[in-house]
Amino acid sequence: MDHLSRLKKFERTLIDHDLDGFVVTHPANLRYLCGYTGSNGLLLLLAGRRVFFTDGRYIQQAREEVQGARLVIAKGPLLNDAAKLIGKLSSAAVGFEADYTTVAAAEQMRKLVHRKIDWKPATGLIMRQRMIKDAEELRIITNAVKLGAGVYKEALKVIRPGVRESEVAGRLEYAARQAGADGMSFETIVAAGKRAALPHGRASGQPIPGRGFVVVDSGVILRGYCSDMTRTVHMGRVSRERRRWYEAVLEAQLAGLAAVAPGKTAAEVDQAARQVLRNAGLDRYFTHSTGHGVGLEIHEPPRLAKLQTERLEPGMVITIEPGIYVPGKGGIRIEDMVVVTGGGSQVLTPVTKELVEI
Repeated sequence: MDHLSRLKKFERTLIDHDLDGFVVTHPANLRYLCGYTGSNGLLLLLAGRRVFFTDGRYIQQAREEVQGARLVIAKGPLLNDAAKLIGKLSSAAVGFEADYTTVAAAEQMRKLVHRKIDWKPATGLIMRQRMIKDAEELRIITNAVKLGAGVYKEALKVIRPGVRESEVAGRLEYAARQAGADGMSFETIVAAGKRAALPHGRASGQPIPGRGFVVVDSGVILRGYCSDMTRTVHMGRVSRERRRWYEAVLEAQLAGLAAVAPGKTAAEVDQAARQVLRNAGLDRYFTHSTGHGVGLEIHEPPRLAKLQTERLEPGMVITIEPGIYVPGKGGIRIEDMVVVTGGGSQVLTPVTKELVEI
């Protein structure tokens, strides 16, 4: 990863926002800007200087990982050491991550330096840069998606009546580790029968019934980057009504995919998928947004939902995942990951969406 280029680009953003410095503590942002993956770190960008602070537990790790910044091993709270450097300036406007900084931490910042230092809460400055993935990020994400697709196929082998949802999730997660995943993007969702009506029905000890839908939503982390995929299968022979449900969700998902292109707003993509379900009389069962960004975190901007005015740009990686959830009966969700390209989009998920009956 070219972390130095990322740092320089972000420093230009600070100039554009009239900021003399910035304090970064959110783990995903630290990894993005300088490569650090530990649990305690602080990056200070200040008047052309870049200083990374951590504690004695991470000396070796920081030496191996941190790029583009001078390393300081703090003897106490990291913010205290950073404040000493900031306090040497006669005056400055210093930004901090308002998205992740607690009220208590913000108050501590103000107490640690003199009044001529103006703390500026900033929202989304680093995320704005992170939304557009570079070529190396896209390669890693594509590989993560392929790995996730492969382990789903392993889990599919054990989806049978009487097998517990947690056994399916365990098989999938074990296969992911065997295949080289860093871990899972989120707690694996396996929701069968009536539990398929729970959009976030994490795998339970319930046995899979002989009839009904089974929703499997999982993702892996590879070299720090997440994947996300959902497929829905049916136990036993599917009824005419439930086949109609599935076909409506699939049509909605395909409509969402077709709407993805540079310049389109997130709301337009959401509307394309939602309208199909409205036409089918099922939109009241579609209770979440159509998709979200994916990268170093499983949920990143842009959010594809009503009233979202963010315009898609080449390099964004998003999900398209409409679903319906009918209380007491079950649910269906179909999800692919997609990269926005200069000419439209490219679906990354290499798994069939035809209805599978088991």
